[in-house]
Amino acid sequence: MYDLIVIGGGPAGVTAALRARELGASVALVERDRMGGICTNDGCVPTRVLAKAARLIRDAEQYDAYGLRGQPPTVDLRALMARTQETVYRVHEKKQLLEHLRQSGADVWDQAGEAHFVDPHTVAVADGRTLKGRRFIICAGGHARRLTLPGSEHALTHSDVWRLDTCPASMVIVGGAATGCQLASIFAAFGAEVTILDVAPNILGAEDEEVCQAMAVAFRQRGISVETEIGGIQEIVPNEGGLTLRYGPQRVPRQLKAEMIIMAVGWVGNLDGLELAAAGVQTDRGYIVVSDCLQTSADHIYAAGDVTGRMMLVQTATHEGRAAAENALLGTERSYQHEVVPHGGFTDPEYASVGLTETAARAQYDCAVATVSYADLDRAVIDGRSEGFCKLIVTRDEGRVLGAHVVGEQAVEVVQIAAAGMAAGTHVAQLAELELAYPTFTAVIGLAARRLVRELGLTPLASVWRELRRVAEWERREL
Repeated sequence: MYDLIVIGGGPAGVTAALRARELGASVALVERDRMGGICTNDGCVPTRVLAKAARLIRDAEQYDAYGLRGQPPTVDLRALMARTQETVYRVHEKKQLLEHLRQSGADVWDQAGEAHFVDPHTVAVADGRTLKGRRFIICAGGHARRLTLPGSEHALTHSDVWRLDTCPASMVIVGGAATGCQLASIFAAFGAEVTILDVAPNILGAEDEEVCQAMAVAFRQRGISVETEIGGIQEIVPNEGGLTLRYGPQRVPRQLKAEMIIMAVGWVGNLDGLELAAAGVQTDRGYIVVSDCLQTSADHIYAAGDVTGRMMLVQTATHEGRAAAENALLGTERSYQHEVVPHGGFTDPEYASVGLTETAARAQYDCAVATVSYADLDRAVIDGRSEGFCKLIVTRDEGRVLGAHVVGEQAVEVVQIAAAGMAAGTHVAQLAELELAYPTFTAVIGLAARRLVRELGLTPLASVWRELRRVAEWERREL
């Protein structure tokens, strides 16, 4: 009998198994398909390759401005898709997950097919073998949700994109969250006519409202049509040369014709086939119910990663996998609250966030907020990328950073500075005094912090200067 059995070989499962071996436990890991999970094989890694290609196309638009002569590139999608698979292979070769796990002393069953619980302490794999464990961590991942409506079988999800060999002339993406926006930005750069539809009031609705609005404006400027509060999807009907999507109120539906329709309407846990009832594990709306300590309704079974539905990000999955292993094996109750989790999208422009939105922060604290335009940055002028802003939110009484939200070039990199400060409990004055390299986009964090320091009265100012409300900064725009 194993001390711990891990189900799933993605970031959460691999991290949980390795941490368990560090703690001296006997470990078995069961993966139904390829090691690495959705992230490596079907998500972040190959999608980032597409985003890189889209960025190169966009950068080529600046050739003339920088005295470069050459024809704008066109997309050979077949060759690009081959590159995505080559990159997935190279990442696998770099990680050597299977060998790493086996060298650690874990027993690994990869490409084992579906695993399911026979009883609370026994799982069976596809070939009929059974494994017994004292404790379990379920890291089975998730998959794209499909709407059940007439004609939905004609729509694709992000997982189907990798089979394309030509770029569609037109595309409708149903869902304006992270996946939908990233695909929209990529295929618009490739030359497709793209429309985003969403039932919510804003695209990227979980982000700060200013980020939502800025991204919608930026997308429309790039020719992407954005329609929100659509009222629902009615049906998809094949027509000559493509598909017709009917949406909106049933009495007066609207319709769009496109060569391709992609559903990006959420993500649900891979629960089918696990036979969780046999183990006494409770589920709700497509996810495993866990406590803040990642414990399920069965005391000896934990869950981590996408299957919990909490915050479905790679960085979160790895932290949850580690915490679940420690709690399961050490009997600790380490809570994981997802308070400081930087995240974002490799769209054009990029967006990124960490911590509370302005609305959430103001509902809980007396806040000060500074928003600095990218146009204030010398690096933005140098690179011709002045679109965007950085918003920093702090408490007035303690100067504690509550959140940061960025739209613009390298936003996902920029927000990491704020995240590191938040995790370390850095005071906004310390962030303001940090000597960030020049000229960089990251310097926008320092500009925002220094603006807040002045507003909070933490730096000496002459009264007349305070009344003028001018900012004395090396990097600034002409008034």
